[in-house]
Amino acid sequence: MRRVELLVPASSLEVLKEAVVFGADAVYIGGDVYGLRAKAKNFSSQDMREGVSFAHERNVKVYVTANILAHNDDLPLAYEYFRELKDIGVDALIISDPGVFTIAKEVWPEVEIHISTQANNTNYGTYNFWHKLGAKRVVSARELSMDEIRELRNNIPDDLEIETFIHGAMCISYSGRCILSNYFTGKDANQGECTHPCRWKYYVMEEQRPGEYLPVYENERGTYIFNSKDLCMIEHIPELIESGIDSFKIEGRMKTALYVATVARTYRKAIDDYMKDPKLYEKNMPWYLDQISNCTYRQFTTGFFFGKPTHESQIYDNNTYIREYTYLGIVGESRDGLYRIEQRNKFSVGETIEVMKPNGDNIETTVNRIVNDKGKDVESAPHPKEVLWIDLGTKLDKYDILRRRED
Repeated sequence: MRRVELLVPASSLEVLKEAVVFGADAVYIGGDVYGLRAKAKNFSSQDMREGVSFAHERNVKVYVTANILAHNDDLPLAYEYFRELKDIGVDALIISDPGVFTIAKEVWPEVEIHISTQANNTNYGTYNFWHKLGAKRVVSARELSMDEIRELRNNIPDDLEIETFIHGAMCISYSGRCILSNYFTGKDANQGECTHPCRWKYYVMEEQRPGEYLPVYENERGTYIFNSKDLCMIEHIPELIESGIDSFKIEGRMKTALYVATVARTYRKAIDDYMKDPKLYEKNMPWYLDQISNCTYRQFTTGFFFGKPTHESQIYDNNTYIREYTYLGIVGESRDGLYRIEQRNKFSVGETIEVMKPNGDNIETTVNRIVNDKGKDVESAPHPKEVLWIDLGTKLDKYDILRRRED
């Protein structure tokens, strides 16, 4: 049985550290350029160095996205960028464009390159093409079924790795190549500026009746005709492992630390439980399902893995996420019996909150005391990103996450 990697996204240095602590084998991040998430915080050179050091100290790898579909103006700066990434010591580059691939190999011949899903990797011929050029891994198109992935594995070299998305948002596109954003707003999704028009509500206007908007009803439930449910394969770990996939990829480079930690911890435990004993995996399924629903999501689907999605894979009545918990902050160092946090949402003395730990424990506790950065006791924490010192009446560990259940 092939060893399976859990690959987790990180939008910032803070999120990278939580992904590492909460169970990732590898994280993928974007720099200031060449990635497909321009709206993410992304990593400065300094943050990237610190993130790589933090991950490597814990035997976790760091991959950097450089997967835009490049235009002429993008190519000259790529040489300098890849030299910088080489100096930082990242573990692999995620690339979709052949021109960018060529530059990376020229600047850094020994670099491990993973071919992005943006390259439309739908067949084993494509996999073998990239392998002959020196790619170590190819990310499968989201449109592939489990049977097609098995066929891929049987027709490519054993040392060529398959990476596959198993959890996260699905968009109306082909292999991540969306044209709606560019068409409607001039923001090119393939250059990292997607405005997510698949979440919008649409109307039809007849040519002879300008200004009269007719709602688009695919059925009686509503009009969000492009709005997919989120992918979730937590109930299908055995099939994923047995198909020959090497890396289980989580989508979400725009997500919070709470989301990333929750998903990473849940899939980490599910994978480890199954590898230890399939019966243990089955026994713990209710826990996985409960935990995975704790973070924001748009209802779940298995995507294309077991056949083409039907109308049941869409959400027609709204475009909002379901949120069961509010993210409060991450535990930092301790001092005089208090723990430092950088607060993310308001909470108050006397309030019941939860401490989320990497080992799977969720500890319900009460906020006994809040001290601001000036050393003054306060009753609540209303200002985002305020540095506070707190007493929850229980021992905390650095990188624990604080959250509050919402009714």
